[in-house]
Amino acid sequence: MTTLTVTAKGQVTLKKELLKHLGVQPGQKVEVDAVPGGQLAMRAAKPGGGWKEVYGMLAGETDKVATIEEMNEATRKGWAGLIK
Repeated sequence: MTTLTVTAKGQVTLKKELLKHLGVQPGQKVEVDAVPGGQLAMRAAKPGGGWKEVYGMLAGETDKVATIEEMNEATRKGWAGLIK
């Protein structure tokens, strides 16, 4: 079990190995739920879904032009959590 210290502001910093276990990278979010017995359950937050989050994210990154089938497959895999 890992012990964390609470700061004067009521904050804790998760150790790198715990973030790795959750699969969380810098800038990503975690969800925390209070569960019975004074415990917390934590998991990596699923990214929000909407076209605004993905529109233009690869602009200028490649010269390749994707087919609609390739875009649909990439979208399917992304929503299914198969692409990180």
